[in-house]
Amino acid sequence: MNVLGDELLSDSFPYKEIENGILWEVEGKWVVQGAIDVDIGANPSAEGGEEDEGVDDQAVKVVDIVDTFRLQEQPAFDKKQFVTFMKRYIKLLTAKLEPEKQEHFKKNIEGATKFLLSKLSDLQFFVGESMHDDGSLVFAYYKEGATDPTFLYFAHGLKEVKC
Repeated sequence: MNVLGDELLSDSFPYKEIENGILWEVEGKWVVQGAIDVDIGANPSAEGGEEDEGVDDQAVKVVDIVDTFRLQEQPAFDKKQFVTFMKRYIKLLTAKLEPEKQEHFKKNIEGATKFLLSKLSDLQFFVGESMHDDGSLVFAYYKEGATDPTFLYFAHGLKEVKC
């Protein structure tokens, strides 16, 4: 789902609309990739095995959304870079929207931009796998006290793809 290219999200990840529907908030989760814990019913201590063999050495912790959509983390933006990106992105995206969606987008994007600017120092920036310059950015941050990241998407930058 992305008007400008790569798949960045699917309906298997529920979202909540925020900032008048301009942004979608999606909860990510840290998961262990490659760790398949198979209980074969054996008792390791009775069979001379290690008591706690733990997780496979090949297992790596990843964030489910980053891993699923092969998102590529980008260097953080300072305020000037972010504003420059937003101006360019708004122009690119507005041209691709239907007239009634353009109106809603133009009316509400400023509030969403201010919301993102207020969190700028806490945001991680991601792009899709192809790393297109004109693609949408995906933002991630940790809500206060959270151990899993929250992702933010521009709703108008996503398009539904029927399978």
